[in-house]
Amino acid sequence: MSAIACVFFDYDGVLTTDRTGSLTTCRYLSRAAGIPLDRVRAAFAVHNEALTLGHITHDQVWPDICAALGRAIPIGTLEEAFDSTPANGAMFELARALQCRVGILTDNKADRMRRLRATQGLDRTFDPIVVSAEAGMSKSSPGFFEHALRLAAAAAHETVFIDNDRGNVDTAAGLGIHAVHFDDAVNDIQGLVRRLQEDFGLGPARLLRR
Repeated sequence: MSAIACVFFDYDGVLTTDRTGSLTTCRYLSRAAGIPLDRVRAAFAVHNEALTLGHITHDQVWPDICAALGRAIPIGTLEEAFDSTPANGAMFELARALQCRVGILTDNKADRMRRLRATQGLDRTFDPIVVSAEAGMSKSSPGFFEHALRLAAAAAHETVFIDNDRGNVDTAAGLGIHAVHFDDAVNDIQGLVRRLQEDFGLGPARLLRR
């Protein structure tokens, strides 16, 4: 097997302990505004695809979201929601310990990822960071992964991709990327460490529990 040049991590559900960023954002806003979670999720859902693909911004749709919720919520509360994102500390430790380049591939909103890049210092560890709203396409498209490979200057067979969505894993694998499904509900990082070591020779042994 060729040496691995880059390991790509999904963000939400892999580098965070929430399955999706929408869950993180909507849960915070629900609690902050005292509005049932299902109502908040419904207000966002109609805009989710356009936000994720970068066709619109939160600033543009915020009046519509507030109208749907029947509440004038300060948009600063949205930034607080971004800040509430729970990092998966052990996964970050794994990423920093790998002896190769590491990147992030995420279906996400542009303003959320800009904020998290600053607050979590993502650029200190990850390069490239490929965001669907900036690329104009999502991980359901092979073109997204081809774009990421160009940015990483790596061939598909020289990369590993870790994601909690089986559809994304299948899309990446179809291009020849070594795609690994990570079950966020189990969060078995030790199992992932073993697989990266055994299948790809990645990661120092210190990451394995004795």
